[in-house]
Amino acid sequence: MYEHNFLTKNKILKHLSKMGDPLEKVTKHIDFEIFRPTLEKVVTPQNRDYTKGGRPRFDPVLMFKILLLQDWYNVSDHTIQYQINDRHSFQRFLNLQTDDKVPDQNTIWDFKEALAKNGTDKKLFEQFTQQLEQKGIIKHEGSLIDASFVDAPRQRNTPQENQQIKQGQTPKDWRNKPHKLAQKDLDARWTKKNNEVHYGYKDHLNVDEKTKLITQFAVTSASVHDSQKLTDVLSVKDKKGYLDSAYVGEELHALVHQLYPGVVLLCCARGYRNKPLTEEQRAANRLISRVRVRVEHVIGFMSVSMGGMFVRCVGLVRAGAQIARRNLAYNLKRYAYLAGDRLISVI
Repeated sequence: MYEHNFLTKNKILKHLSKMGDPLEKVTKHIDFEIFRPTLEKVVTPQNRDYTKGGRPRFDPVLMFKILLLQDWYNVSDHTIQYQINDRHSFQRFLNLQTDDKVPDQNTIWDFKEALAKNGTDKKLFEQFTQQLEQKGIIKHEGSLIDASFVDAPRQRNTPQENQQIKQGQTPKDWRNKPHKLAQKDLDARWTKKNNEVHYGYKDHLNVDEKTKLITQFAVTSASVHDSQKLTDVLSVKDKKGYLDSAYVGEELHALVHQLYPGVVLLCCARGYRNKPLTEEQRAANRLISRVRVRVEHVIGFMSVSMGGMFVRCVGLVRAGAQIARRNLAYNLKRYAYLAGDRLISVI
């Protein structure tokens, strides 16, 4: 019976490979062991000897790869547990056999909490980015700056409660109700843009022009204007920054040039009432937009191919960790694509 199941699964995997299993391509071009030292520091309790009893922990690289599957396919903790048991491609990516024990949804949640509390998700993102820079894959010759909304579960609060939250306060009725407070997001904010209402957070991105890899990012509530995080997502390594009209402003540009004197900002001009754009400004905007539009490809991939820009958590710390990991998940997928087409060197 076991031999029959093995042969059947092997046949299925060969068929998946022939069809072009995207997870197999990621495994081929990325050695996830590079993340092990960073993960081990977080999930291994000091002075804990599992040989003396207790349930052995799951491998941290295995757990990290499970979180990446969640980001790539946009599924919950419960759903990813089911999918790993059900899908052969997931099992192969995780190097699991059919009868191997799979982490349950509580174990997955605990692992995410451990990473979030230590800021490990951003450290992993920075670690991978540094390797790309050292290999000369990211050269910072052109930087595309933009921001995208990341929606969170909407809160049903009273106007008075929302007013208190905006002022940085916790509504009095919630303080004595810890279970209710745990479900309330005190960091997410409402905002409106182009007649679209959003509630949650914002992912401010710096994307490499040549490779469309994310080089830096910052996470804020949705109400923070794009321009307020410009200096946080730029780097001294950047040579040119391509911006849309949301980043206009002499004071802002002066501050950027003070902090990053080597950066040349190419910003689309904005028209105003009774002061429309000149033909020269329109022509300049078109030239800048032809380059800057590549950042929309990144946001589009994350919105469509990765299932949407939203988080299933409460609070800026957890949302920031999930967005950091999602940015890394995008970079890993993008890198595997570039390496597969031999457009860049392989790490």
